[in-house]
Amino acid sequence: MTVWDDLVGQERVSEQLAAAARDADAFVTAAASDAPPPQASRMTHAWLFTGPPGAGRNQAARAFAAALQCVSPDRALGGVPGCGFCDGCHTALVGTHADVSPVAAVGAEILVKDMRDTVRKSFTAPANGRWQVILVEDAERLNEKSANAVLKAVEEPAPRTVWLLCAPSVEDVLPTIRSRCRHLVLSTPSVEAVADMLVRREGIEPDVAAAVARATQGHVDRARRLATDPAARARRAAVLKLPLRVEDVGGALRAAQELVDAAAEDAKQLAEEMDGKETEDLKAALGAAQGGRLPRGTAGAVKDLEDMQKRRRTRTQRDSLDVALADLTSFYRDVLALQLGSRIALANTDAEEALERLARGSTPESTLRRIEAIAACGEALDRNVAPLLAVEAMTMALRAG
Repeated sequence: MTVWDDLVGQERVSEQLAAAARDADAFVTAAASDAPPPQASRMTHAWLFTGPPGAGRNQAARAFAAALQCVSPDRALGGVPGCGFCDGCHTALVGTHADVSPVAAVGAEILVKDMRDTVRKSFTAPANGRWQVILVEDAERLNEKSANAVLKAVEEPAPRTVWLLCAPSVEDVLPTIRSRCRHLVLSTPSVEAVADMLVRREGIEPDVAAAVARATQGHVDRARRLATDPAARARRAAVLKLPLRVEDVGGALRAAQELVDAAAEDAKQLAEEMDGKETEDLKAALGAAQGGRLPRGTAGAVKDLEDMQKRRRTRTQRDSLDVALADLTSFYRDVLALQLGSRIALANTDAEEALERLARGSTPESTLRRIEAIAACGEALDRNVAPLLAVEAMTMALRAG
């Protein structure tokens, strides 16, 4: 199994990255032997991965990072970088490699203080790997100050540093940054490719794999989660019942409250799993005795951790709501397909009775207005509107049609 096996339906991108990894390997090998570097290279110091949600932007970037750090002994026999088994590949893929630094948005934005240490590290030589790799998973969430910090590092990179930026589209990244990156566009994998991956990699039954791949319309991570997590399937089933619960004002408001409460519960569960351990680990690192007071001058570090945890809870709640909005959009898209007599396959075949009921009881125009209301809810959440207000406005609009 190579590092490229997780890139579902992205053969062209895999080929480009594999070629660049080979040239990068030749560059490092030449430098180690004082030989002249290769004249023509498909490797560069900054890459921008774009594509729709679920296409595998982060997976592609992490696979490339692993190939850059590959130390497989087979390479002396002509093996290519990215074996997937050596220590360099394994630690890069699981996130423990000392020279692969991932940066993800904890809250709504990546703050400059979250980037400062990473930018500083980008100017240092690799500690024990072949390259210093900086992986920014949510480049669209860089704010003005953090984006300017990244721009400085990308403009004047260290010789063995590689920046990997991931964003939904090229327009989500500053023009000055994207102009210095090699751009790779990932496409939404086909339903068949996702189903095949679930069968091969997760051991899912073929009929179940086909159903969840169709339900998520090629979103790899959500398909994997639906196939393996009963709680995720239960939440989706509850969301798909919402369109039938907004026939009166009271039902619409109750549905909104339950949707927001479910998202808040997701955030609470994550906090319970991570916050306590993180706090105790930090206090121990700062020298606090078990259950004792913190040493003087360390309260600021604990406060910073608490702020980060609060931002992460907000982000988790927002991510959960995003999934629910995507499921609702998919539901109404199926309603519209039935109303227009389209031959496209329905995504939500497990809710076919509800789909047909709504299709018979409304018009295509009202269905389009409902889809627009869901999109407007997402935009309101992006503007930091209180989740309950945004979702209540949406459910009332779904009721009105």
